[in-house]
Amino acid sequence: MGALTGKRIVLGVTGGIAAYKAVEVCRRLVEAGAHVQPVMTDGALEMVGATTFSALASEPVKTSLFDDPETPIPHTRMGQAADLVLVCPATARIISDIRTGRSADLLMSTILATRAPVVVCPAMHTEMWEQPAVQENLDVIERRGVSIVPPERGRLAGGDTGDGRLADPATVVAHVERALTEHDLAGRHVLVTAGGTREPIDPVRVISNKSTGKQGYAVAAEAWARGARVTLVTTVETPEPVGVHRVDVQTAADMQRAVESIDDADIIVMAAAVADFRPADPADHKLKKTDGAAPEIPLEKTHDFLVDLGEKKPDGQVLVGFAAETDDLVGNARAKLERKKLDLIVANDVSQPGVGFGYDTNEVVIIQADGSCEHVPLTDKRDVARRVLDTAANKLG
Repeated sequence: MGALTGKRIVLGVTGGIAAYKAVEVCRRLVEAGAHVQPVMTDGALEMVGATTFSALASEPVKTSLFDDPETPIPHTRMGQAADLVLVCPATARIISDIRTGRSADLLMSTILATRAPVVVCPAMHTEMWEQPAVQENLDVIERRGVSIVPPERGRLAGGDTGDGRLADPATVVAHVERALTEHDLAGRHVLVTAGGTREPIDPVRVISNKSTGKQGYAVAAEAWARGARVTLVTTVETPEPVGVHRVDVQTAADMQRAVESIDDADIIVMAAAVADFRPADPADHKLKKTDGAAPEIPLEKTHDFLVDLGEKKPDGQVLVGFAAETDDLVGNARAKLERKKLDLIVANDVSQPGVGFGYDTNEVVIIQADGSCEHVPLTDKRDVARRVLDTAANKLG
């Protein structure tokens, strides 16, 4: 079950050109399990039709305090029932109204009538975005507890490029998830590794594995949603999750240097598939067929720096390992946990359908140093990440 499942969200759409992007935000929220009630201002109706939102949302669009004679105070009903109010896009006018409490329409009345979190996604032309008055209004409402999703730099409606472009819909949804998630990792630093390392044979070819980094990315995204500062050390080109600091590496040695350079992590989640072997003497030029017979490639062991992390683990740090197995899942994982002095290990049988490398789903056993085991049946990798971080957070105390 995701953070948005069953949550009631009022989606306020105001009169900016970016109103058309709120359609995609609405669709993503509903697909994530949220109950979405769209509220459109008069300006928004000039930009995009109400029928589109009514078709995609959980309830028909509301536009006025007087839409439904049988519900004379719709703003109170929606405000009290909402788990979150999202304003996307947010114009300079609505930002000013939120600051001053000016109740000019149904959307502002709903914002004033709620005690739920409010998330605001500004979108406007660069000159408007940079106006001191707009920035001051944003500072004030943020101090009052409103969450701001910063706009991006990009092509604007006028054809020029600058700051003020509405954040990507995926970014907006990630901020909504964060606003609705308990911040049990606030103030903590979570370090996650992801992907399969690549050990060079020559400047073109590598020895690697099937890891796509999806499980590590899911852990990083979940940790950020729970309020943590997150560093992701990754070998894959997939864009990092929202809010996450990214460090790119290639080889096992690269990953070791990157991980060991970070000395303030409260939780380390070693989700990467680090190579056990590498070519002992990689060529400095591309090996060609014309060179003769197929070359022999002597291998040597890579350094298992997870052992070092276990040996040097400071008091209070939680160290999480992963074990991709094809037989004796619990036995092999438990031996790895003990040998490397881990606090917990996440084991999966990658020979099973839908489990492990490349899939969006996973089935794991979470084994703790005290011998306890938790089986997580086949589910999406974000849910697995949630269960892993639940266990790690409990160990932090």
